[in-house]
Amino acid sequence: MIQAVIDTNVLVSALLARNADSPTVKTVEAVLRGEIVPLHDNAILREYRNVLTRPKFRFPEALVEQYLAVFRERGLESDRVHCDEPFADPSDAVFYEVALSKDGAYLVTGNIRHFPKNPIVVTPAEMMRILAGAGRSH
Repeated sequence: MIQAVIDTNVLVSALLARNADSPTVKTVEAVLRGEIVPLHDNAILREYRNVLTRPKFRFPEALVEQYLAVFRERGLESDRVHCDEPFADPSDAVFYEVALSKDGAYLVTGNIRHFPKNPIVVTPAEMMRILAGAGRSH
């Protein structure tokens, strides 16, 4: 089982995607199927809610609540592991620090350059390759 923090931009991109085969859609589907266990803390869940309920996106409230419930119920609440890395946007630190809390966990983001250069920080396309490799090893 792969554990990963899913950056908010991945959720937004998946919900806005017109292509069902896009890596962001496939990443979120992997969470929904239980192939990826989402790591989170209260700050991450708050950000998901704050961003997904922005009027500009027009996501149905029931859909937002469904996604939040999946992340809460199927995910693992994790502590943050403080790091001294600089972040252009300090609010990004929580995603990285929660990913650091579990050995072997990833941070899946569409904004690689916003995070420290670290092999745990992957794009949705890279996560799909990781999942494909994990499936073959079982």
